[in-house]
Amino acid sequence: MRIAVTIFLTDETIAPVRLARALEQRGYAGLYLPEHTHIPVERTTPYPAGGDLPREYGRTLDPFVALGQAAAVTERLGLGTGVTLPAQHDPIALAKQIATLDHLSGGRFTLGLGYGWNVEEAADHGVTWRTRRDLVRDRVRLMQALWSGGPTAYEGGFGGVRASHAYPKPARAPRGPVTGPRTLVGGTAGPKLFAHIAEYADGWLPIGGRGLTESLPVLRSVWADAGRDPAALQVVPYAVRPTPGKLAHYAELGIEEVVLQLPPAGETEVLRALDAHKGHLPCA
Repeated sequence: MRIAVTIFLTDETIAPVRLARALEQRGYAGLYLPEHTHIPVERTTPYPAGGDLPREYGRTLDPFVALGQAAAVTERLGLGTGVTLPAQHDPIALAKQIATLDHLSGGRFTLGLGYGWNVEEAADHGVTWRTRRDLVRDRVRLMQALWSGGPTAYEGGFGGVRASHAYPKPARAPRGPVTGPRTLVGGTAGPKLFAHIAEYADGWLPIGGRGLTESLPVLRSVWADAGRDPAALQVVPYAVRPTPGKLAHYAELGIEEVVLQLPPAGETEVLRALDAHKGHLPCA
């Protein structure tokens, strides 16, 4: 099982370069970074985990800039977002950012994407909350048109793009209906999420990894009904607090990669956490 990590990198934590080097030296598989453009002070949306919103949410580094630094000082480390919020981006510009990072890193990028939970943050980007899932689907499809091998037009319900020259291209070859980097969708299990995963992604990024025994057979059924290759489905539990029993259970379910949560802390504390988790690495 591949072991990757995620962390809220901020202006107060370990630096991306220091973390990336430490991860590759210790044999970790990847680094995934979250995204929040800003956190409005006047906020009515409750924090999904309950209680006060942690300080790091309002100080998060831009994931693409941070991952670009990480790519420059590593050779094997996987690089991903957990998650990018496409509803809060211009999709043409985002497609260029993603393709550039994937190209410069030698195809190491994973696009973890999500729909968002903070209504006020999304509203400042002009997002209508009730249609955000369809907006994300539309923007991913537009980006995939730009990543296609030749000029490909796209017209969706929320916008479109003319057939265009758009380079560089992501390194991965097309997989069924999916073009572009490895693409995983985050979100809570449900019919619409699973339908979207089967339509335009490579798999699921379930936060916390709870309830997979019940939800995985449902996703696999939706995936098969969409004509996707059963062996190609990827499920990557995300922001996991590890225990040997939990990771063994994931392995029994056929899961090949898990993303562990690191504390949003300074270098000493983060490196201590990495060393504490080394026992979960395949080479340990």
